[in-house]
Amino acid sequence: MAIHLRAHAFAANPLRGVSAATTAVSPSAAAEVLRSLLDPSSAAAANPQPYLSKILPFRRGRPLARSTDPPPASAPAAAPAWCLAWLPPSRVPGLAPDAFVFLGAHVEGGGKEAAAYWAVDVSEGEGATVGGPADGDGPSAFVDLRTLMVATDWSDKHAMGELAIAGHARALLEWHSTAKFCGACGAKAVPTEAGRRKQCSNESCKKRIYPRIDPVVIMLVIDKENDRALLSRQSRFVPRMWSCLAGFIEPGESLEEAVRRETWEETGIEVGQVVYHSSQPWPVGPNTMPCQLMMGFFAYAKTLEIKVDKQELEDAQWHSREDIKKALTFAEYEKAQRTNAAKVNQICKGAEKGQSLSGDFKVESGEPAPMFVPGPFAIAHHLISAWAFEGVPKLPSSFSNL
Repeated sequence: MAIHLRAHAFAANPLRGVSAATTAVSPSAAAEVLRSLLDPSSAAAANPQPYLSKILPFRRGRPLARSTDPPPASAPAAAPAWCLAWLPPSRVPGLAPDAFVFLGAHVEGGGKEAAAYWAVDVSEGEGATVGGPADGDGPSAFVDLRTLMVATDWSDKHAMGELAIAGHARALLEWHSTAKFCGACGAKAVPTEAGRRKQCSNESCKKRIYPRIDPVVIMLVIDKENDRALLSRQSRFVPRMWSCLAGFIEPGESLEEAVRRETWEETGIEVGQVVYHSSQPWPVGPNTMPCQLMMGFFAYAKTLEIKVDKQELEDAQWHSREDIKKALTFAEYEKAQRTNAAKVNQICKGAEKGQSLSGDFKVESGEPAPMFVPGPFAIAHHLISAWAFEGVPKLPSSFSNL
């Protein structure tokens, strides 16, 4: 069966866009409130505050998360839920106001109260106590974002919103940790606009620095005549996992050109028609590239002989539609979600146990599935699923001569 999401994982952030309270709480006003809360001795701290201020701490790229206890035995199919562990400013002491990054605002309490949301990196204070039972129901811990990604129930709109917030926060914080100096003159770069921008501290330069976006094309290459799709493996993949080809866009290159070049370089297959599908923010890549944007395409092969570049890929093969449908078994992804949700629960309780992701994909008989593709948290899943279950997309007439 095909899994249809309201939006890709890490998209549809409830703190961004027209649904957020961005007009009610400006970044500068929220920053002034936060400064007063961080400095209890200030005159403003004694006054009633117009906004709630909520902090999401990160440690080594991991957000602070909280998990509830597993459900009762009467509901064995359910998985323990997780949520972000938001803290008041008083629980994140000893940090300068410029260390906090504004994530956005949201109206709460039936539209009666606005809250400003912030993220902060507390990695340097490894021994400091952050979070704890006093911060809300259930234990909390810093959990890897990829684990949270797989643990998220993709049918739960609120949970997907929490994941999107965490992804946005991680991307901004990683960018802050890498963009410490001006690329024009080498002077120190200082945060501005509540951490959403930076500016060179050199008075003769003052270059404005914006968060880095790393555009990536990801494509499902299709053999239309033989009703097959090309999937590849990288050496870093867990056993039996296959996915789409992908690669970074080079300067002076269109998206379509990047699709054709990457496909040719990695597999020796020439691509003609290229059709856009959708895009997804991807903040779980390497720390040096914290703000990847995955742009998904269907690409139609003009040649079929595969010549794998072994420096880029471990293998690449054509797979029939039926084989790919078998690899998209819903029960396998549901089991992986439940297993990782239980793992989050264990981490929050102080015991990092549980199966690895590679051990989670098994058919109901207990035998390993011959192959599987990334779960519904990845755009690759939806490219593959859209082709497998809905057939070859209709092509615009403008592509017919390619």
